[in-house]
Amino acid sequence: MKFNAAFAQRWTKLGPQFLPFADAATPELPLKRLLRLSLFQVSVGMAIALLVGTLNRVMIVELQVSASLVGLMIALPLVFAPFRAIIGFRSDTHRSVLGWRRVPYIWFGSLLQFGGLAIMPFALIVLSGDTNGPVVYGEIAAAFAFLLIGAGLHTTQTVGLALATDLAPDASRPKVVALMCTMLLLGVAFSSVIFGLLLHDFSQLRLIKVVQGTAVVTMMLNIAALWKQEVRDPALTSPDRELPSFRESWRELRTDDLAVRRLIALGIGTFAFGMQDILLEPYGGEVLKLSVAATTLLTAILAATGLTGFVMAARAIGRGFDAYRIACLGTLSGLVGMTGVVFSAPLHSVLLFAIGVGGIGFGSGMFAHSTLTVAMKLAPKGQVGLAIGIWGAVQATSSGVAIAISGVLRDSINSIARTGELGVALSGPATGYGAVYNLEIILLFATLIAIGPLVRLSRHDAPLSLSAGTVLPDFQLSTQSRELVP
Repeated sequence: MKFNAAFAQRWTKLGPQFLPFADAATPELPLKRLLRLSLFQVSVGMAIALLVGTLNRVMIVELQVSASLVGLMIALPLVFAPFRAIIGFRSDTHRSVLGWRRVPYIWFGSLLQFGGLAIMPFALIVLSGDTNGPVVYGEIAAAFAFLLIGAGLHTTQTVGLALATDLAPDASRPKVVALMCTMLLLGVAFSSVIFGLLLHDFSQLRLIKVVQGTAVVTMMLNIAALWKQEVRDPALTSPDRELPSFRESWRELRTDDLAVRRLIALGIGTFAFGMQDILLEPYGGEVLKLSVAATTLLTAILAATGLTGFVMAARAIGRGFDAYRIACLGTLSGLVGMTGVVFSAPLHSVLLFAIGVGGIGFGSGMFAHSTLTVAMKLAPKGQVGLAIGIWGAVQATSSGVAIAISGVLRDSINSIARTGELGVALSGPATGYGAVYNLEIILLFATLIAIGPLVRLSRHDAPLSLSAGTVLPDFQLSTQSRELVP
């Protein structure tokens, strides 16, 4: 606990000028407490950088595990993704004589996350072939580790964001959630850089030490983040309290026909941005011949540009720009980035590849912030956990399916290309990757089509804004005009 206290104290000494959304702090939720709470997002970012960035490249390139199998492993958390809505709802309505709603879910989510990271090194030992046991045992253990980490991530992140929203006053809640998501991106960026430095002289033993260290740091960060944050309120969690069912809460949340279209746009856009997650570092290593350290830094670039897009989207919405239009701009940035990645292979340009990665990260950050802003705005009072859970469920499910399909699609097309059926020019490893990125471009166009009606409907309405000192206007559906009116 001394380490936790010292780390939290140094973290909270950062000045507001260095932190986006630092104005989210209020007398009720000071910046020091808010930044300490944000440490759970840093731990989530560490796990994401390790799984989606470093481990997937090492397993595909160094350990020679098929991209299809790795994609399925990383997509295993998809099993728990739809339950994020239920997890958020249960944390809203948790019954407990101790008076805690959020703490139990965050604690057990942290334990699941730690358990998965603790199992992963032993799975890597078996996968490396340095043991006498069958490699399939390593594959099973790695899949189980991915499953545990994913379950912990979904639980901790969903309920942690709900806790942050509970602690903040109504007017500053969207900014608090934005700050939490910013800390997630910072966690991905900084941990990617650290992993890259630690693995510069790559060895299997060094990788195992990095994973074990990540497990310990994850638990410490989450304990520091959770310590004395939620006030006990037995009346709020009384077993005798009458609570609505999940179906009733969902029916209340879905108050207009546009709710489904918003979720569709979120799902397609997340799917389009998510397909490249598992292929980013292998693309750099297999097609452009980059080292492990260099490809790991690409994940840092993706996270840093994502943070930039997130910050710019928040400022634009805070100045009155419509959230749907910001989402469209993010989608367009993703289109440009995907195009740059596709052309980096025939041009053998690492610079073009890096620029394309930056465009993808910037666009995904803008898209994520805009859709989250809409989700938070439309959350009924007392159902913040459910609203965040539904947003997270759609996003995580779409991302997981995208990752699984991208790996299978890449392997299938490359196997056909190697036979020469597609011609000599398309017989290289870049063919499978290019097919996936071109599919993502098509899906991003589909995202623009899905968002289009939402932009038109909001043209004559008050914009979704995060302006300081203002509360976002409530929207209701007019049954006659079928439009959003304040």
